[in-house]
Amino acid sequence: MIRTTRATSALAVAGVAALLLAACSTTSSGNSPSESASGGAKKDPAASCKAPDSPSTDALKIGTILPLTGSLAYLNPPAESGVGLAVEDINAAGGVLGKDVSISPATDSGDSNDMTVSSAAATKLVNAKVPVAIGAESSSVTLNVIDQLTSNCIVEISPANTATDLSGYSSYYFRTAPPDSVQGSALGQLVTGDGNAKVAFLVFNDTYGTGLRNSVQAAVEASGGQVVYGGEGKGQEFPPGQTTFSSEVTAALDTKPDAIVVLAFDETKSIIPELKAQNADMSKIYMSDGNTADYSKDFDKGTLEGAQGTIPGASPKDDLKKRFAEYYQKSSGKELADYSYAAESYDATVLAALAAVKGKGTDSGTIQANMAAVSGADGGTECSTFEECSSLLGDGKDIHYTGPSGIGPFDENNDPSSAYIGIYKFDADNKPVYQSAIQGSVK
Repeated sequence: MIRTTRATSALAVAGVAALLLAACSTTSSGNSPSESASGGAKKDPAASCKAPDSPSTDALKIGTILPLTGSLAYLNPPAESGVGLAVEDINAAGGVLGKDVSISPATDSGDSNDMTVSSAAATKLVNAKVPVAIGAESSSVTLNVIDQLTSNCIVEISPANTATDLSGYSSYYFRTAPPDSVQGSALGQLVTGDGNAKVAFLVFNDTYGTGLRNSVQAAVEASGGQVVYGGEGKGQEFPPGQTTFSSEVTAALDTKPDAIVVLAFDETKSIIPELKAQNADMSKIYMSDGNTADYSKDFDKGTLEGAQGTIPGASPKDDLKKRFAEYYQKSSGKELADYSYAAESYDATVLAALAAVKGKGTDSGTIQANMAAVSGADGGTECSTFEECSSLLGDGKDIHYTGPSGIGPFDENNDPSSAYIGIYKFDADNKPVYQSAIQGSVK
């Protein structure tokens, strides 16, 4: 994976310096939940869960809670492809404990506009008694279901959650995407590294949006920049699901910003045309993983040309992209247009399977107890595939799985200790094109 090679050397140097924060210590299992804002220990929803004396040897079932509907539905195909391809590779290598892994049930997480969808999905997963659930993509959705899932001793592994509120939330919650402190630092350095001193935010009032805004703002201000609209504490956020943005865009542009950071989901499809109508410089628009997507069917050609965005994770290599695309074509009959979090979904699935192999059990307690260890938290021999890693485990060796997402071992909060943040620029067809990546460590 490559580091930043942009002409703006300020980003290449300052961005990496800002991101290479002190990594947290790692433990092998049973990681403690973080402290609450008031300073007291926060109760772990999975406090009563533990590995059984006799691990289960049943065939491993992995449930999913991914956005089949709603504003984040575009993230389902790559996540579905990541999980599905990982299961194919695991089974091709002999499965887990000699039995094939299956995906069941596959549930709809919906989005934060209707939490009843994800609540129903969580109930379905609990009733199915799956040991592992991959998802959700939205941090707000996960905050809605995490207590229900982890209190029922289901290991939840999100390939896309980035909200800092989820760090150390439960010993049964893991994620293969980094918290917003890493993406926020990268995005803030990208903005200021391009020479923008005055920054406006158009951000929705959602855990993801405000949390990421706060991290980006901190990076902007640390670099000497100034937030002129939409900053923390100004009360200028808009509610999720809003569809008209004339007044917000007018107010932001009235502050004469050098750059505008748009942090939203599907609302972006209404924000961008309004910015264009009010003659905003579209090359000074910056976005994040929630809306750095393919808008070729939504906007006129050239609308977003030059705008930039960030997505956690370096772009998958071409051969892996091809395999993801082939899997999705085979399973759905459709073309795969986006690869966001496909690698993270793949790694989440492989890590769960390796944890079961290491612990010689497919129950949730055994998997939870071994997740950190197979990620490399205890050191071990590096290996990059399930087949290679499971063979090493069979020989009694410790392993450090190094999958395509490029994340580091889980830290004490079950976050990846390091991760890549990809930088994208929109082309004339309004498609984000991968430029480079910065590697950052979790503070």
